Amino acid sequence: MNRTFKIFSQVFSVWIIAICFLVISPNFAIAAPIKIATVDFTKQTAIEVKVSLSNTANELKFSPNRFTFESGKRYKLLLSNPSAMKHYFTSKDFADAVWTQNVVAGNVEIKGNIRELELRPNTTAAWTFIPIKSGTYELHCAIAGHSEAGMRGMITIQPSV
Repeated sequence: MNRTFKIFSQVFSVWIIAICFLVISPNFAIAAPIKIATVDFTKQTAIEVKVSLSNTANELKFSPNRFTFESGKRYKLLLSNPSAMKHYFTSKDFADAVWTQNVVAGNVEIKGNIRELELRPNTTAAWTFIPIKSGTYELHCAIAGHSEAGMRGMITIQPSV
């Protein structure tokens, strides 16, 4: 019993000293608060990038088919499909590497995660996003045979400078 009391009193003494130390000088025990830069990326002017899914001759290609974006900048992809066929703008890994602000198509605004966009003949859509994860991502049209016929590309996200 005497040994248990001795151990208890030692532990209790350490706690009392620690509490007194915290009360007398809290900055020694607690790290100073870190100031985090607050940037509202949605206030940036979006950099517009025009993308055509096919053309009036119904060629199976993206134009352009290579894109480079920089992390932390706001972009707006202006997608158009001037062809007589529907096409997809599909890049799941790219979609996972960006924060989507919205997609606007006609009178509809869509928010949240976007995996692919289907553009029916003679339609447009605008995808506003901010890249957050650097890498190179494959782009393709998910309609059977379109990717194999040449409707594919690459999207690169570079770290911010």
